Amino acid sequence: MRTLEGIIVSNVYVLALLLLSTYLYKTNKLPREATRKLVHIGVSNWWFIAMWYFENALTAAIVPVMFVIVNLYSLKRQLFKSIEREHEGKDYGRLYYAVSFLVLSIVSFGIGRPEVGGIGALIMGYADGFAALIGKRFGKHKFWKNKTVEGTLAAGLISLLIVVSFNNMYHIGLTLSETGLVVFSAIALEVVSPHGLDNLMVPLGTALLVYFLL
Repeated sequence: MRTLEGIIVSNVYVLALLLLSTYLYKTNKLPREATRKLVHIGVSNWWFIAMWYFENALTAAIVPVMFVIVNLYSLKRQLFKSIEREHEGKDYGRLYYAVSFLVLSIVSFGIGRPEVGGIGALIMGYADGFAALIGKRFGKHKFWKNKTVEGTLAAGLISLLIVVSFNNMYHIGLTLSETGLVVFSAIALEVVSPHGLDNLMVPLGTALLVYFLL
């Protein structure tokens, strides 16, 4: 019963984000890039729903499997214009995002440490999302392809807040130097990842590093 409730809450939450982004896009209240990142950031909060409702890898993986299926279908039909990239081809980044959630759910819930996956998921959502928004709005100093100093600094600060918060809330036990290593790795992976693949490399890489540091 609790698993079913978690699935329902998860789908209502994600659907609400999609409907909100669609409304903001169609009414010209926000540009498409902003509505894309609204969903990108918002969906990462699903991890807290998962930690509340799901107890093992099997139940935690159900919703991410649904995410993968919906994203595969959406790539063909372009169901939600508010989360499509402008002037580009198919956006596989969303699919990689869903796949990352699936892998993180199976592995971190499987070892009984969902907070480890949570660090990767939240860094992917918040750090990557705000880095893109801040870099696009305030970025004036490019240093690697389309990366900016301003966006990268924002990603680093947000990643630090996420790691420190999870470390304190869930008593992970990371030292100061280990925290710095995780944050640096998250930034490095975000900078060097090819187009769209940061949604795989950043969450999986940071979560794996945290696991080895336990």
